[in-house]
Amino acid sequence: MEGVPPIEDSYDKSLEQQSLAERYYTPRYCVDAEQSHREDFCVLFHSNRICVLTLAPSHPLLTESKRVDKISYDVSPNVDRLTNTVSGKGKRGAQVLTPSSVIFFVECTDGSRYAIRSCVPGKLVEVNEQLIENPNLLIERPADKGYLAIILPPIPASTRYKEELLTPQQYHDHIKQSSNS
Repeated sequence: MEGVPPIEDSYDKSLEQQSLAERYYTPRYCVDAEQSHREDFCVLFHSNRICVLTLAPSHPLLTESKRVDKISYDVSPNVDRLTNTVSGKGKRGAQVLTPSSVIFFVECTDGSRYAIRSCVPGKLVEVNEQLIENPNLLIERPADKGYLAIILPPIPASTRYKEELLTPQQYHDHIKQSSNS
């Protein structure tokens, strides 16, 4: 076909391309979860209500150059998040979470321990089992391969929590203000 330029010439390569998360998810931030200073999380809301939980850039695991020793999905004597079994469109069998529910514990080589909390209510669709084999994905790739969990909030709660959590600008302002204090 004459006169048709190659597809790679059809866009401006100098423009930065958005990541998948930037294109399809709305980030919101939960700061100081359970009053633990700087244990901040990012909740990525998709238009289909699915939420992907990640560490916020201000979480101590990222800011203090921690090394993860192990991850424990045994959050209580009766609850092991790895036994979560989900089936069907309604996510039958999924473990139910509150915003303060612990999804797993992170134990670091320096002896520090962090509770990873859900930040939103809903059904636990999936925990990131890659973290069992490579727990340092939390630090090395927190926004993608090191995601924490996938949660499906109920319809009314999804919109409410999205509005209650901090926007990226509010999060940035909060971190800036906390640094100056």
